[in-house]
Amino acid sequence: MTVLCEIKSARPFLKWAGGKGQLLDEIGVRLPAELRYGKIKTYVEPFVGGGAVFFHIAQRYDGIERFVLNDVNEDLIHCYKIVQTCVEGLIEILKEYQKKYLGLSEEERKNFYLKIRKEFNKEKASGFSEKTAAQLILLNRTCFNGLYRVNRKGLFNVPFGRYKNPAICQEENLRAVSSILKRAALLCGDFENCLKYIDQNTFVYLDPPYRPISKTAGFTSYAKDDFSENDQIRLVEFCRQIHKRGAKFLLSNSDPKNENPQDHFFDDWYSDFVIERVKAARAINCKGNKRGQISEIIITN
Repeated sequence: MTVLCEIKSARPFLKWAGGKGQLLDEIGVRLPAELRYGKIKTYVEPFVGGGAVFFHIAQRYDGIERFVLNDVNEDLIHCYKIVQTCVEGLIEILKEYQKKYLGLSEEERKNFYLKIRKEFNKEKASGFSEKTAAQLILLNRTCFNGLYRVNRKGLFNVPFGRYKNPAICQEENLRAVSSILKRAALLCGDFENCLKYIDQNTFVYLDPPYRPISKTAGFTSYAKDDFSENDQIRLVEFCRQIHKRGAKFLLSNSDPKNENPQDHFFDDWYSDFVIERVKAARAINCKGNKRGQISEIIITN
C-alpha cells in the first residue's frame, strides 16, 4: 500500500460556483481503491475550476506521477500559471490591493471594484501578468457571491459584492498552492483534448458546468460559450472512452430530479455506470430562502 503524503495546507485560492469543498467527504469515499495502492500514476481533471478535488488528492496520494489540469476558461488557467510560476510577485501586488481596499468606505470599495474590473477586462486582452492575476483574485474575492461570469465578448461582468473583511491576499495558502501546482501540467481547451493523457493507470475527475436544474439556474457562463445540452451528451461519450481505456473516473453533476422528477437524463445516458445521489447545499441563488439541501449526482465506473 502506498504511503500517504504529508497533508499540507493548500486549498482553493478562488471562490468558484459549484466548487466541491462541501462534497469532498462524499467524493472521498468513492475514490478508486487503486489510488490508495499506488496504482494510479496520472490524475486528469478536464474542468478544474477551483480545484478542490485536485488539492485534496494531490496532498494525500504520493503514487501519482503526473497531474493534468484543464479548463476552457482562459482567464482561470492563466491565473493558475501565474500562481504556479510567479507567486511572490503576485503576493506583493495583492498585499497592496488588500491594504487599499480595506481602508475604503463601502461606496469607495464599489468604485474601486468597478475600476479594477474595467482595467482587468482591458489588460487581459494583451496578455496575463502578475498584475492581471491579482486583479482577477481581487474581483473574485469581492464580487457578488464569488461568481465568475462573462458575457458573449468574454468580458467579466459580475457586480460588486458587499463583504466586511474579504481575504484578498491569502499569502501562505498561495505559496502552498504554488508548490503543488509545480507538479501539474496546465492546459486550456475543450475537455476532449484530455483524452490523449488517459490510460489504464489514470484517474479522471469530471466536474463540468452543471446541467441547469431549473430554467433560471443556468450558471454555465464561465467562458464566452455556454456548456450546452449537446456538450453534456459529448461528455457521456468521453466517459465511455475513458472506461474503454481501462481508466477510472468519477463525475459529479446537478440532479434534474430536484425540479422535475420525470427528468431521467443521467439515468438514461449513464445507465452503464454506477449512479448515486447525495445531498449537497445549494449555494448559488439570489434569494436566501432558495438555498438549502438538494440532491447531486455522482457517477463512477
